[in-house]
Amino acid sequence: MVKSIWVAGGCFWGIQKYFDSIKGVRHTIVGYSQGNVINPSYEQVCTQTTNHTETVQVDYDDRFVSLTSILEHLYQIIDPFSLNKQGEDIGNQYRSGIYYVDHEDALIIKNFLLQKQNQTSKKIMIEVHKLHNFNIAEEYHQKYLDKNPNGYCHVNLSLSKKRFN
Repeated sequence: MVKSIWVAGGCFWGIQKYFDSIKGVRHTIVGYSQGNVINPSYEQVCTQTTNHTETVQVDYDDRFVSLTSILEHLYQIIDPFSLNKQGEDIGNQYRSGIYYVDHEDALIIKNFLLQKQNQTSKKIMIEVHKLHNFNIAEEYHQKYLDKNPNGYCHVNLSLSKKRFN
């Protein structure tokens, strides 16, 4: 069955490119979520006054990739201990987060992060919330790194070859 989860971890260009290469991921789209403005522009989000975060909707087939595997992939490509910063991206639009619509997914996410937190003394800074106000980003942001192969990317794309159960 195809399911959706929304993830954030810095600039959405690299996150989208990374998840597009994961077996079982059927579709991704970049947008802005968790904010207080309907259909914000990129310029508005950059003012850091809308409270949006750059977010990637990941549609995946759970027969081929589990939600836990998606979470493991996200965890390995971001700095989970960083607040409002990933790579060279700084500001609240670049905060790390996992957003869900299904209560069942919320339990999996919270359990996953609890297990990760129990493995470290550093505080994990990934927010977890029910998805709120997801707005699709402008077309030029969609599949940006496919259109601009030398574009900025804070994500180590080679890590997508790693498999998680």
